[in-house]
Amino acid sequence: MQTNHYNSSFQKQNFPIVLVCDNVSKAPNIGSLFRTADAFGIESLMLCGEHISLGRRMTKTSRATEKFVDYEIHRNTLELVKDLKTRNYLIIALEITSNSILIQDLKFSKNQKVALIIGDENLGIPDSILNVSDIICHINMYGKNSSMNVVQAASIALYQLTGIYMEK
Repeated sequence: MQTNHYNSSFQKQNFPIVLVCDNVSKAPNIGSLFRTADAFGIESLMLCGEHISLGRRMTKTSRATEKFVDYEIHRNTLELVKDLKTRNYLIIALEITSNSILIQDLKFSKNQKVALIIGDENLGIPDSILNVSDIICHINMYGKNSSMNVVQAASIALYQLTGIYMEK
């Protein structure tokens, strides 16, 4: 028998993770990120850029999660990331680079607050942000394509990060 949240044993949990979205501007992606933020019980969704729209197209995809997921809108991602660093967040950028590590090799203290940065749908995370990140990690891909949708990548990364907090 299929179950749902009303008849399953899922327990609501919150994790000290903020998801920083650098210039993710497509309404369906933003809506899906609200759903993902809710699903993984993260602290906050931080939408950064000059063209962030929370209009009807976004709310259609979000399925009303924007009403209860904590979120902020910032113009400048780099300033936000620097501020999060001063507040003792571990800055993790999700991007494949010459020095990125496999996401499954991530390790950090369960007491550590984390800011996960995801990048623009087409351009990824700029060097200025990668340069101030504490860790750059990537998701191994085994097909011919070298990238995946930003929401899919964020979901995989949040699954991995919340798993670290859940380890016994």
